Amino acid sequence: MSNSIASTTSKIVLTINSKTTGVTTFHRRLTTSATATPRLVPNPPDLIKWVKKEGGFVHPSVRIAQSGAFGLGLIASEQIPKGSDLIALPDHVPLKFPEIESDNGDESYSSLVNVARHVPEELWAMRLGLKLLQERAKTGSFWWPYISNLPETYSVPIFFSGDDIKNLQYAPLLYQVNKRCRFLLDFEKEVRREVEDVKLQNHPFGGRDVDASSLGWAMSAVSSRAFRLHGKALQNGNSSDVPMMLPLIDMCNHSFNPNAEIVQEQGSGNPKMLVKVVAGTNIKERDNLTLNYGCLNNDLFLLDYGFVVPSNPYDCIELKYDGGLFDAASMAAGVSNPSFSSPASWQKQILSELNLEGERALLKVTLGGPEVVEGRLLAALRVLLTNDAEAVQKHDLDTLKSLSIKSPLGLANETAVLRTLIALCVIALNHFPTKIMEDESLIEKGVSSSTELALQFRIQKKSVIIDVMKDLTKRVKLLSANESLAS
Repeated sequence: MSNSIASTTSKIVLTINSKTTGVTTFHRRLTTSATATPRLVPNPPDLIKWVKKEGGFVHPSVRIAQSGAFGLGLIASEQIPKGSDLIALPDHVPLKFPEIESDNGDESYSSLVNVARHVPEELWAMRLGLKLLQERAKTGSFWWPYISNLPETYSVPIFFSGDDIKNLQYAPLLYQVNKRCRFLLDFEKEVRREVEDVKLQNHPFGGRDVDASSLGWAMSAVSSRAFRLHGKALQNGNSSDVPMMLPLIDMCNHSFNPNAEIVQEQGSGNPKMLVKVVAGTNIKERDNLTLNYGCLNNDLFLLDYGFVVPSNPYDCIELKYDGGLFDAASMAAGVSNPSFSSPASWQKQILSELNLEGERALLKVTLGGPEVVEGRLLAALRVLLTNDAEAVQKHDLDTLKSLSIKSPLGLANETAVLRTLIALCVIALNHFPTKIMEDESLIEKGVSSSTELALQFRIQKKSVIIDVMKDLTKRVKLLSANESLAS
Protein backbone atom coordinates (compact mmCIF):
# COMPACT_ATOMS: atom_id res chain seq x y z
CA MET A 1 0.00 0.00 0.00
CA SER A 2 1.61 3.25 -1.13
CA ASN A 3 0.66 6.72 -0.01
CA SER A 4 3.18 8.58 -2.17
CA ILE A 5 2.23 12.19 -2.78
CA ALA A 6 3.89 11.98 -6.19
CA SER A 7 1.03 9.73 -7.41
CA THR A 8 -1.13 12.82 -8.01
CA THR A 9 -0.84 13.49 -11.74
CA SER A 10 -3.37 16.29 -12.39
CA LYS A 11 -1.94 19.50 -13.84
CA ILE A 12 -2.53 23.08 -12.73
CA VAL A 13 -3.52 25.23 -15.71
CA LEU A 14 -3.04 29.01 -15.67
CA THR A 15 -4.89 31.10 -18.27
CA ILE A 16 -4.08 34.80 -18.24
CA ASN A 17 -6.26 37.61 -19.65
CA SER A 18 -8.88 35.32 -21.15
CA LYS A 19 -11.75 37.13 -22.89
CA THR A 20 -14.36 35.99 -22.75
CA THR A 21 -35.53 25.83 -10.17
CA GLY A 22 -35.11 22.41 -11.14
CA VAL A 23 -33.68 19.52 -9.16
CA THR A 24 -32.00 20.89 -6.04
CA THR A 25 -30.12 17.76 -4.99
CA PHE A 26 -26.60 17.36 -6.33
CA HIS A 27 -24.62 14.16 -6.17
CA ARG A 28 -20.95 15.08 -5.92
CA ARG A 29 -19.45 14.38 -9.33
CA LEU A 30 -16.30 12.30 -9.10
CA THR A 31 -15.43 12.21 -12.78
CA THR A 32 -12.94 14.14 -14.87
CA SER A 33 -13.21 11.89 -17.88
CA ALA A 34 -15.60 9.31 -19.29
CA THR A 35 -14.60 6.86 -16.58
CA ALA A 36 -15.21 7.14 -12.85
CA THR A 37 -12.42 8.65 -10.79
CA PRO A 38 -10.63 5.97 -8.76
CA ARG A 39 -9.79 6.18 -5.07
CA LEU A 40 -6.19 6.81 -4.01
CA VAL A 41 -5.73 3.03 -3.66
CA PRO A 42 -7.58 0.36 -5.66
CA ASN A 43 -9.20 -1.41 -2.69
CA PRO A 44 -9.30 0.99 0.27
CA PRO A 45 -10.34 -0.10 3.79
CA ASP A 46 -14.03 -0.21 4.70
CA LEU A 47 -14.76 3.30 5.99
CA ILE A 48 -17.85 2.32 7.99
CA LYS A 49 -15.94 -0.40 9.84
CA TRP A 50 -13.11 2.04 10.59
CA VAL A 51 -15.47 4.68 12.02
CA LYS A 52 -17.12 2.06 14.25
CA LYS A 53 -13.73 0.68 15.31
CA GLU A 54 -12.72 4.19 16.45
CA GLY A 55 -15.78 4.50 18.69
CA GLY A 56 -18.08 6.17 16.18
CA PHE A 57 -21.66 5.26 15.35
CA VAL A 58 -23.20 4.44 11.96
CA HIS A 59 -26.91 3.66 11.63
CA PRO A 60 -27.42 0.04 10.51
CA SER A 61 -29.40 1.25 7.48
CA VAL A 62 -26.72 3.64 6.19
CA ARG A 63 -24.74 2.24 3.27
CA ILE A 64 -22.00 3.49 0.94
CA ALA A 65 -23.23 3.00 -2.60
CA GLN A 66 -22.50 4.02 -6.17
CA SER A 67 -24.82 6.78 -7.33
CA GLY A 68 -24.90 6.29 -11.09
CA ALA A 69 -22.23 8.36 -12.87
CA PHE A 70 -21.74 10.56 -9.83
CA GLY A 71 -19.50 8.30 -7.78
CA LEU A 72 -20.00 7.17 -4.20
CA GLY A 73 -22.51 8.50 -1.72
CA LEU A 74 -24.55 7.42 1.30
CA ILE A 75 -27.99 5.86 0.92
CA ALA A 76 -30.61 4.41 3.26
CA SER A 77 -31.04 0.66 2.79
CA GLU A 78 -34.30 0.85 4.79
CA GLN A 79 -36.65 3.61 5.96
CA ILE A 80 -35.12 5.75 8.73
CA PRO A 81 -37.39 7.81 11.02
CA LYS A 82 -36.94 11.55 11.50
CA GLY A 83 -34.67 12.39 14.45
CA SER A 84 -32.59 9.21 14.17
CA ASP A 85 -28.83 9.46 14.61
CA LEU A 86 -27.26 8.52 11.28
CA ILE A 87 -23.53 8.98 11.97
CA ALA A 88 -21.60 10.10 15.04
CA LEU A 89 -17.87 10.85 15.12
CA PRO A 90 -15.93 11.15 18.39
CA ASP A 91 -13.60 14.13 18.76
CA HIS A 92 -10.42 12.35 17.62
CA VAL A 93 -11.80 11.16 14.25
CA PRO A 94 -12.29 14.48 12.34
CA LEU A 95 -9.11 15.67 10.63
CA LYS A 96 -8.20 19.23 11.72
CA PHE A 97 -5.17 21.48 11.55
CA PRO A 98 -3.51 21.03 14.96
CA GLU A 99 -3.75 23.70 17.63
CA ILE A 100 -0.70 26.00 17.77
CA GLU A 101 0.03 25.29 21.42
CA SER A 102 -0.05 21.50 21.03
CA ASP A 103 3.19 20.77 19.17
CA ASN A 104 4.74 18.87 22.14
CA GLY A 105 8.20 19.47 20.72
CA ASP A 106 7.30 17.91 17.36
CA GLU A 107 9.60 19.65 14.86
CA SER A 108 7.63 18.34 11.87
CA TYR A 109 4.58 20.06 13.32
CA SER A 110 6.54 23.32 13.68
CA SER A 111 7.69 23.03 10.07
CA LEU A 112 4.07 22.51 8.96
CA VAL A 113 2.99 25.65 10.86
CA ASN A 114 5.78 27.65 9.18
CA VAL A 115 4.58 26.52 5.76
CA ALA A 116 0.93 27.27 6.65
CA ARG A 117 1.79 30.89 7.53
CA HIS A 118 2.09 31.60 3.80
CA VAL A 119 -1.58 30.69 3.20
CA PRO A 120 -4.01 33.65 3.02
CA GLU A 121 -7.16 33.39 5.15
CA GLU A 122 -9.46 33.31 2.12
CA LEU A 123 -7.76 30.06 1.01
CA TRP A 124 -8.26 28.36 4.38
CA ALA A 125 -8.75 25.02 2.60
CA MET A 126 -5.05 25.00 1.70
CA ARG A 127 -4.07 25.26 5.36
CA LEU A 128 -5.98 22.12 6.28
CA GLY A 129 -4.82 20.65 2.96
CA LEU A 130 -1.24 20.81 4.26
CA LYS A 131 -2.24 18.65 7.21
CA LEU A 132 -3.96 16.26 4.82
CA LEU A 133 -0.77 16.00 2.73
CA GLN A 134 1.28 15.41 5.87
CA GLU A 135 -0.96 12.51 6.88
CA ARG A 136 -1.03 11.16 3.33
CA ALA A 137 2.79 11.05 3.34
CA LYS A 138 3.05 9.50 6.81
CA THR A 139 3.51 5.73 7.02
CA GLY A 140 0.85 4.25 9.28
CA SER A 141 -1.17 7.48 9.58
CA PHE A 142 -4.20 7.19 11.85
CA TRP A 143 -6.31 8.72 9.05
CA TRP A 144 -4.99 6.48 6.25
CA PRO A 145 -8.23 4.39 6.10
CA TYR A 146 -10.06 7.67 5.43
CA ILE A 147 -7.47 9.26 3.12
CA SER A 148 -7.18 6.12 0.98
CA ASN A 149 -10.91 6.42 0.22
CA LEU A 150 -10.54 9.97 -1.18
CA PRO A 151 -10.75 10.48 -4.96
CA GLU A 152 -7.51 10.56 -6.90
CA THR A 153 -8.62 13.65 -8.86
CA TYR A 154 -11.24 16.39 -8.54
CA SER A 155 -13.44 18.17 -11.08
CA VAL A 156 -12.75 21.72 -9.90
CA PRO A 157 -11.69 24.31 -12.53
CA ILE A 158 -8.02 24.53 -11.45
CA PHE A 159 -7.66 21.10 -13.10
CA PHE A 160 -9.53 22.08 -16.27
CA SER A 161 -7.65 22.33 -19.55
CA GLY A 162 -6.89 25.83 -20.82
CA ASP A 163 -9.71 25.52 -23.36
CA ASP A 164 -12.23 24.50 -20.72
CA ILE A 165 -11.25 27.41 -18.48
CA LYS A 166 -11.92 29.70 -21.44
CA ASN A 167 -15.19 27.84 -22.02
CA LEU A 168 -16.50 29.25 -18.72
CA GLN A 169 -16.91 32.61 -20.57
CA TYR A 170 -17.47 34.48 -17.30
CA ALA A 171 -14.82 37.00 -16.24
CA PRO A 172 -15.38 36.91 -12.43
CA LEU A 173 -14.91 33.13 -12.32
CA LEU A 174 -11.97 33.23 -14.73
CA TYR A 175 -10.34 35.71 -12.37
CA GLN A 176 -10.84 33.42 -9.36
CA VAL A 177 -9.57 30.32 -11.21
CA ASN A 178 -6.46 32.16 -12.38
CA LYS A 179 -5.91 33.57 -8.89
CA ARG A 180 -5.96 30.08 -7.37
CA CYS A 181 -3.67 28.69 -10.06
CA ARG A 182 -1.19 31.52 -9.52
CA PHE A 183 -1.32 30.93 -5.78
CA LEU A 184 -0.58 27.21 -6.16
CA LEU A 185 2.34 27.82 -8.50
CA ASP A 186 3.79 30.46 -6.16
CA PHE A 187 3.01 28.45 -3.03
CA GLU A 188 4.92 25.45 -4.41
CA LYS A 189 8.05 27.64 -4.35
CA GLU A 190 7.28 28.86 -0.81
CA VAL A 191 6.90 25.27 0.43
CA ARG A 192 10.19 24.23 -1.12
CA ARG A 193 11.99 27.21 0.40
CA GLU A 194 10.57 26.43 3.85
CA VAL A 195 11.56 22.75 3.85
CA GLU A 196 14.81 22.74 1.85
CA ASP A 197 17.03 22.91 4.95
CA VAL A 198 14.80 20.84 7.25
CA LYS A 199 16.22 17.51 8.44
CA LEU A 200 14.46 14.43 7.14
CA GLN A 201 13.12 13.44 10.58
CA ASN A 202 11.59 16.92 10.93
CA HIS A 203 10.30 17.21 7.37
CA PRO A 204 6.52 17.93 7.41
CA PHE A 205 5.94 15.63 4.43
CA GLY A 206 8.39 12.88 5.25
CA GLY A 207 10.90 14.11 2.70
CA ARG A 208 8.47 13.75 -0.18
CA ASP A 209 8.32 16.39 -2.89
CA VAL A 210 5.21 18.57 -2.81
CA ASP A 211 4.39 20.34 -6.08
CA ALA A 212 1.53 22.56 -7.31
CA SER A 213 -0.41 19.49 -8.47
CA SER A 214 -0.38 17.75 -5.07
CA LEU A 215 -1.12 21.07 -3.34
CA GLY A 216 -4.07 21.55 -5.69
CA TRP A 217 -5.31 18.03 -4.93
CA ALA A 218 -5.15 18.69 -1.18
CA MET A 219 -6.84 22.10 -1.41
CA SER A 220 -9.60 20.61 -3.59
CA ALA A 221 -10.10 17.65 -1.26
CA VAL A 222 -10.61 20.02 1.66
CA SER A 223 -12.71 22.67 -0.13
CA SER A 224 -15.06 20.01 -1.51
CA ARG A 225 -15.40 17.94 1.68
CA ALA A 226 -14.55 19.96 4.81
CA PHE A 227 -17.03 21.65 7.15
CA ARG A 228 -16.42 24.74 9.27
CA LEU A 229 -17.75 23.79 12.71
CA HIS A 230 -17.45 24.96 16.31
CA GLY A 231 -14.08 24.12 17.73
CA LYS A 232 -12.34 24.72 21.02
CA ALA A 233 -14.16 26.94 23.52
CA LEU A 234 -12.57 30.38 23.90
CA GLN A 235 -12.07 32.37 27.11
CA ASN A 236 -15.03 34.63 26.32
CA GLY A 237 -17.36 31.64 26.29
CA ASN A 238 -17.65 31.50 22.50
CA SER A 239 -16.05 28.87 20.33
CA SER A 240 -13.66 29.21 17.42
CA ASP A 241 -14.69 28.34 13.87
CA VAL A 242 -12.60 25.31 12.87
CA PRO A 243 -12.41 23.68 9.41
CA MET A 244 -12.44 19.91 9.71
CA MET A 245 -12.77 16.89 7.46
CA LEU A 246 -15.45 14.50 8.68
CA PRO A 247 -14.84 10.93 7.51
CA LEU A 248 -17.97 9.25 6.11
CA ILE A 249 -20.12 12.33 6.85
CA ASP A 250 -18.46 14.11 3.93
CA MET A 251 -19.93 11.52 1.57
CA CYS A 252 -23.40 13.05 2.00
CA ASN A 253 -24.43 14.89 -1.15
CA HIS A 254 -25.78 18.45 -1.37
CA SER A 255 -29.39 19.61 -1.37
CA PHE A 256 -31.04 22.95 -0.60
CA ASN A 257 -33.79 20.76 0.93
CA PRO A 258 -31.66 18.23 2.82
CA ASN A 259 -32.96 15.21 4.69
CA ALA A 260 -30.18 15.35 7.29
CA GLU A 261 -28.32 17.93 9.37
CA ILE A 262 -25.07 18.17 11.33
CA VAL A 263 -25.32 18.55 15.10
CA GLN A 264 -22.48 19.10 17.57
CA GLU A 265 -22.80 17.84 21.12
CA GLN A 266 -20.56 18.53 24.08
CA GLY A 267 -21.22 17.08 27.50
CA SER A 268 -20.87 19.28 30.59
CA GLY A 269 -18.21 17.01 32.07
CA ASN A 270 -16.44 16.28 28.78
CA PRO A 271 -14.79 19.07 26.76
CA LYS A 272 -14.54 16.85 23.68
CA MET A 273 -17.02 17.44 20.87
CA LEU A 274 -19.19 14.77 19.25
CA VAL A 275 -20.13 15.51 15.63
CA LYS A 276 -23.36 13.86 14.53
CA VAL A 277 -25.56 13.67 11.48
CA VAL A 278 -29.26 13.41 12.37
CA ALA A 279 -32.21 12.64 10.10
CA GLY A 280 -34.10 15.91 9.60
CA THR A 281 -37.00 14.15 7.87
CA ASN A 282 -38.30 10.62 7.46
CA ILE A 283 -35.81 9.08 5.04
CA LYS A 284 -37.20 6.57 2.58
CA GLU A 285 -35.52 3.37 1.49
CA ARG A 286 -32.90 4.01 -1.24
CA ASP A 287 -32.90 7.79 -0.61
CA ASN A 288 -29.52 9.50 -0.74
CA LEU A 289 -28.45 11.18 2.50
CA THR A 290 -28.12 14.92 1.84
CA LEU A 291 -26.82 17.98 3.67
CA ASN A 292 -27.04 21.64 2.72
CA TYR A 293 -23.50 22.77 1.83
CA GLY A 294 -24.65 26.39 2.02
CA CYS A 295 -26.79 28.92 0.14
CA LEU A 296 -24.06 29.52 -2.43
CA ASN A 297 -23.96 30.73 -6.01
CA ASN A 298 -22.66 28.49 -8.80
CA ASP A 299 -19.28 30.25 -8.83
CA LEU A 300 -18.52 28.85 -5.37
CA PHE A 301 -20.11 25.46 -6.03
CA LEU A 302 -17.91 25.00 -9.11
CA LEU A 303 -14.75 26.51 -7.60
CA ASP A 304 -14.90 24.57 -4.32
CA TYR A 305 -17.01 21.48 -5.02
CA GLY A 306 -16.69 20.86 -8.75
CA PHE A 307 -20.37 20.91 -9.67
CA VAL A 308 -23.08 23.28 -10.89
CA VAL A 309 -26.60 23.40 -9.46
CA PRO A 310 -29.28 23.82 -12.17
CA SER A 311 -31.78 26.62 -11.48
CA ASN A 312 -29.84 27.58 -8.36
CA PRO A 313 -32.03 30.13 -6.50
CA TYR A 314 -28.88 31.71 -5.03
CA ASP A 315 -27.02 32.12 -8.31
CA CYS A 316 -26.27 35.62 -9.54
CA ILE A 317 -24.06 37.53 -11.96
CA GLU A 318 -21.44 40.08 -10.95
CA LEU A 319 -21.09 43.47 -12.62
CA LYS A 320 -18.72 46.33 -12.01
CA TYR A 321 -20.42 49.58 -11.06
CA ASP A 322 -19.17 51.85 -13.84
CA GLY A 323 -20.63 55.24 -14.73
CA GLY A 324 -20.00 54.92 -18.45
CA LEU A 325 -21.60 51.46 -18.62
CA PHE A 326 -24.68 52.61 -16.73
CA ASP A 327 -25.00 55.74 -18.86
CA ALA A 328 -24.91 53.55 -21.97
CA ALA A 329 -27.56 51.21 -20.51
CA SER A 330 -29.83 54.15 -19.64
CA MET A 331 -29.52 55.66 -23.10
CA ALA A 332 -30.16 52.25 -24.70
CA ALA A 333 -33.31 52.04 -22.57
CA GLY A 334 -34.47 55.43 -23.84
CA VAL A 335 -33.97 57.15 -20.48
CA SER A 336 -33.09 60.82 -20.91
CA ASN A 337 -30.35 62.72 -19.07
CA PRO A 338 -28.62 59.89 -17.20
CA SER A 339 -26.05 61.20 -14.73
CA PHE A 340 -24.02 58.15 -13.78
CA SER A 341 -20.75 59.57 -15.11
CA SER A 342 -21.26 63.01 -13.59
CA PRO A 343 -23.49 62.81 -10.50
CA ALA A 344 -24.41 65.90 -8.50
CA SER A 345 -22.68 66.44 -5.16
CA TRP A 346 -25.75 65.30 -3.18
CA GLN A 347 -25.92 62.15 -5.33
CA LYS A 348 -22.20 61.49 -4.74
CA GLN A 349 -22.83 61.66 -1.02
CA ILE A 350 -25.47 58.94 -1.24
CA LEU A 351 -23.22 56.85 -3.48
CA SER A 352 -20.54 57.15 -0.82
CA GLU A 353 -23.01 55.91 1.81
CA LEU A 354 -23.74 52.97 -0.49
CA ASN A 355 -19.97 52.31 -0.72
CA LEU A 356 -20.06 52.94 -4.48
CA GLU A 357 -17.96 56.11 -4.32
CA GLY A 358 -14.58 56.82 -2.76
CA GLU A 359 -11.15 55.22 -2.47
CA ARG A 360 -12.38 52.09 -0.68
CA ALA A 361 -15.58 51.70 -2.67
CA LEU A 362 -16.84 48.18 -3.33
CA LEU A 363 -17.77 48.39 -7.00
CA LYS A 364 -18.90 44.79 -7.42
CA VAL A 365 -22.71 44.62 -7.69
CA THR A 366 -24.97 41.68 -8.49
CA LEU A 367 -28.14 40.76 -10.36
CA GLY A 368 -30.11 37.61 -9.57
CA GLY A 369 -30.43 35.51 -6.44
CA PRO A 370 -33.08 36.13 -3.77
CA GLU A 371 -32.79 39.95 -4.12
CA VAL A 372 -33.10 39.95 -7.95
CA VAL A 373 -31.29 43.31 -7.89
CA GLU A 374 -28.65 44.03 -5.24
CA GLY A 375 -29.98 46.74 -2.93
CA ARG A 376 -26.99 49.05 -3.35
CA LEU A 377 -27.37 48.99 -7.13
CA LEU A 378 -31.11 49.60 -6.98
CA ALA A 379 -30.72 52.54 -4.61
CA ALA A 380 -27.99 54.07 -6.78
CA LEU A 381 -30.17 53.84 -9.89
CA ARG A 382 -33.15 55.37 -8.13
CA VAL A 383 -31.06 58.27 -6.85
CA LEU A 384 -29.15 58.95 -10.08
CA LEU A 385 -32.25 58.84 -12.26
CA THR A 386 -33.98 61.66 -10.38
CA ASN A 387 -33.21 65.34 -9.98
CA ASP A 388 -35.44 65.68 -6.93
CA ALA A 389 -33.07 65.74 -3.95
CA GLU A 390 -35.89 66.60 -1.53
CA ALA A 391 -37.89 63.51 -2.56
CA VAL A 392 -34.83 61.31 -2.01
CA GLN A 393 -34.18 62.80 1.45
CA LYS A 394 -37.66 61.71 2.58
CA HIS A 395 -36.54 58.06 2.43
CA ASP A 396 -33.84 56.15 4.26
CA LEU A 397 -31.37 53.95 2.40
CA ASP A 398 -33.12 50.72 3.36
CA THR A 399 -36.25 51.93 1.58
CA LEU A 400 -34.34 52.92 -1.54
CA LYS A 401 -32.54 49.54 -1.56
CA SER A 402 -35.74 47.46 -1.43
CA LEU A 403 -37.33 46.15 -4.61
CA SER A 404 -40.42 45.15 -2.63
CA ILE A 405 -41.14 48.83 -1.88
CA LYS A 406 -42.83 50.02 -5.04
CA SER A 407 -41.84 53.30 -6.66
CA PRO A 408 -40.56 55.25 -3.63
CA LEU A 409 -39.56 58.12 -5.95
CA GLY A 410 -42.57 57.90 -8.27
CA LEU A 411 -43.74 55.78 -11.21
CA ALA A 412 -41.65 57.59 -13.82
CA ASN A 413 -38.46 57.15 -11.82
CA GLU A 414 -39.15 53.48 -11.13
CA THR A 415 -39.91 52.79 -14.79
CA ALA A 416 -36.63 54.43 -15.82
CA VAL A 417 -34.76 52.37 -13.23
CA LEU A 418 -36.26 49.06 -14.35
CA ARG A 419 -35.71 49.80 -18.05
CA THR A 420 -32.07 50.69 -17.36
CA LEU A 421 -31.65 47.41 -15.51
CA ILE A 422 -33.18 45.47 -18.41
CA ALA A 423 -30.79 47.19 -20.82
CA LEU A 424 -27.93 46.31 -18.48
CA CYS A 425 -29.01 42.66 -18.64
CA VAL A 426 -28.99 42.78 -22.44
CA ILE A 427 -25.45 44.18 -22.40
CA ALA A 428 -24.33 41.48 -19.92
CA LEU A 429 -25.93 38.73 -22.02
CA ASN A 430 -24.21 40.00 -25.17
CA HIS A 431 -20.82 39.61 -23.45
CA PHE A 432 -21.24 35.82 -23.81
CA PRO A 433 -20.07 34.81 -27.29
CA THR A 434 -22.52 31.88 -27.52
CA LYS A 435 -26.25 31.42 -26.94
CA ILE A 436 -27.87 28.85 -24.64
CA MET A 437 -29.15 26.77 -27.58
CA GLU A 438 -25.61 26.52 -28.96
CA ASP A 439 -24.28 25.39 -25.58
CA GLU A 440 -27.00 22.77 -25.20
CA SER A 441 -26.29 21.51 -28.72
CA LEU A 442 -22.62 21.01 -27.84
CA ILE A 443 -23.57 18.98 -24.74
CA GLU A 444 -25.92 16.80 -26.80
CA LYS A 445 -23.12 16.00 -29.24
CA GLY A 446 -21.04 14.61 -26.37
CA VAL A 447 -18.12 16.30 -24.65
CA SER A 448 -15.73 15.55 -21.79
CA SER A 449 -17.11 15.98 -18.29
CA SER A 450 -14.98 19.09 -17.64
CA THR A 451 -16.21 20.68 -20.88
CA GLU A 452 -19.77 19.79 -19.92
CA LEU A 453 -19.29 21.42 -16.50
CA ALA A 454 -18.01 24.60 -18.18
CA LEU A 455 -20.96 24.59 -20.59
CA GLN A 456 -23.47 23.97 -17.79
CA PHE A 457 -21.96 26.80 -15.78
CA ARG A 458 -22.28 29.38 -18.54
CA ILE A 459 -25.79 28.14 -19.42
CA GLN A 460 -26.84 28.78 -15.82
CA LYS A 461 -25.27 32.27 -15.82
CA LYS A 462 -27.17 33.21 -18.98
CA SER A 463 -30.35 31.74 -17.50
CA VAL A 464 -29.92 33.99 -14.44
CA ILE A 465 -29.74 37.07 -16.67
CA ILE A 466 -32.79 35.98 -18.66
CA ASP A 467 -34.79 35.29 -15.47
CA VAL A 468 -33.90 38.75 -14.11
CA MET A 469 -35.00 40.33 -17.39
CA LYS A 470 -38.33 38.49 -17.26
CA ASP A 471 -38.91 39.57 -13.66
CA LEU A 472 -38.09 43.22 -14.39
CA THR A 473 -40.19 43.24 -17.57
CA LYS A 474 -43.23 42.06 -15.58
CA ARG A 475 -42.63 44.90 -13.12
CA VAL A 476 -42.45 47.45 -15.94
CA LYS A 477 -45.74 46.19 -17.39
CA LEU A 478 -47.37 46.41 -13.96
CA LEU A 479 -46.11 49.98 -13.53
CA SER A 480 -47.46 50.90 -16.97
CA ALA A 481 -50.84 49.45 -16.07
CA ASN A 482 -50.86 51.43 -12.81
CA GLU A 483 -49.87 54.60 -14.66
CA SER A 484 -52.72 54.11 -17.12
CA LEU A 485 -55.18 53.66 -14.28
CA ALA A 486 -53.89 56.77 -12.56
CA SER A 487 -54.21 58.89 -15.68
